[in-house]
Amino acid sequence: MSGGLLVAGTTSDAGKSVVTAGICRWLVRQGVKVAPFKAQNMSLNSFVTREGAEIGRAQAMQAQACRVEPTALMNPVLLKPGGERSSQVVLLGKPVGEMSARGYHGGRQRQLLGTVLDCLAELRGTYDAVICEGAGSPAEINLRRTDIVNMGIARGAGLPVVVVGDIDRGGVFASFFGTVALLSPEDQALVAGFLVNKFRGDVSLLEPGLDMLHGLTGRRTYGVLPFRHGLGIDEEDGLRVSLRGTVRESVVAPPVGEDVLRVAVCAVPLMSNFTDVDALAAEPGVVVRFVDRPEELADADLVIVPGTRGTVRALRWLRERGLADALVRRAAAGRPVLGICGGFQLLGEHIEDEVESRAGHVDGLGLLPVRVRFAREKTLTRPVGEALGEHVEGYEIHHGVAEVLGGEAFLDGCRVGPTWGTHWHGSLESDGFRRAFLREVAAAAGRRFVPAPDTSFAALREEQLDLLGDLIEHHADTDALWRLIESGAPQGLPFIPPGAPA
Repeated sequence: MSGGLLVAGTTSDAGKSVVTAGICRWLVRQGVKVAPFKAQNMSLNSFVTREGAEIGRAQAMQAQACRVEPTALMNPVLLKPGGERSSQVVLLGKPVGEMSARGYHGGRQRQLLGTVLDCLAELRGTYDAVICEGAGSPAEINLRRTDIVNMGIARGAGLPVVVVGDIDRGGVFASFFGTVALLSPEDQALVAGFLVNKFRGDVSLLEPGLDMLHGLTGRRTYGVLPFRHGLGIDEEDGLRVSLRGTVRESVVAPPVGEDVLRVAVCAVPLMSNFTDVDALAAEPGVVVRFVDRPEELADADLVIVPGTRGTVRALRWLRERGLADALVRRAAAGRPVLGICGGFQLLGEHIEDEVESRAGHVDGLGLLPVRVRFAREKTLTRPVGEALGEHVEGYEIHHGVAEVLGGEAFLDGCRVGPTWGTHWHGSLESDGFRRAFLREVAAAAGRRFVPAPDTSFAALREEQLDLLGDLIEHHADTDALWRLIESGAPQGLPFIPPGAPA
């Protein structure tokens, strides 16, 4: 059996995903054969593995940090929210149905503990080390009984735990202490210590507090990671993205041509795989922002309608806000629009949906000669093709089946003038195609924008993963981390009262 570690957090967004990826990249650079694991992930940003399994984008990114192919074993349970109270449950890469939060936490989740432990055991039998990521906080005492992703998996597999806290939010000492103090004695015995994330300033000013925390809990701090801009790694949850004014940028560089290119992304409800625009944001001179008002489309050179877990709901939202009319006017004026997956579907003539929304027949925006029928079976593929004279690779995740009735072929969708639609996620990560597409957009928008000739999205992603590895290597006690991974939590860690409530 190989070594392992669980990276937990004081809160959601404490930095568990990036710390896990950073530890993975540090280990693989030491010659360790390592894999990521997250027993249960709630995210609208997902990815398709080569065997046709759907997993969270964060785990696919972590697999890349490990320089291995992602598989369903790395994220056996994926929850895809379909509203405030229900989610699609994806088990070992395949959807198995919709379930309410009460129904899932009421019994179904606990039944999956054996499955996720089996997946973890299989990975540990193959790799030297498996770095696991928790979810939310391990001190969610209302959910501990059915937990399979934090202390449930740590207890089941005997994993040592490091708790990550985001000091940029404030209150990190109270969060560390409170997290431990709300765990049962058995759970506390596995919590080895802490890792501070996003620190700004002189570490020597923090050290007295870390010493006091050690004295209060008997647990050490394994590192203080500095705040870093522009990491640009895949985000987990589309529900938490800002609906307006969010600018995504991976690289700060002036435009190659005389003009910049402005891209507006409609922040539709249940937006999924908004990571599709990261490759655009990586281009020098391309500015990407999320918008939710029609006037914000006026100065945009390209408008993207992204994927969504609620196509009909997104269509209704666009109409209610006046964005639908603005898109129709753009298309009529020959101004560029791109629809991806759900965004492609709602640009068509009509939708027949008895699966996702159960709304039946719904008229689309009519910008593309496409009719969509929702199938119960989900399409999960990794297509390869050609568009605009360039090689393209992508992945598809959708229930909607598109019947294309006209227009010019564009990937699996179509194009009418400067309005494009496709089910392919990730196509813009193909460098040659992205440059060709941006040249078309610039010409249609009348912009003197020139794509940079040498931007490699894959190389930029590797640089970002190396930055994460550097954070761990330079700012964490890697010898102590390795001892944890290899030997487990230290013996004799003190119990911090009051512990978990009965």
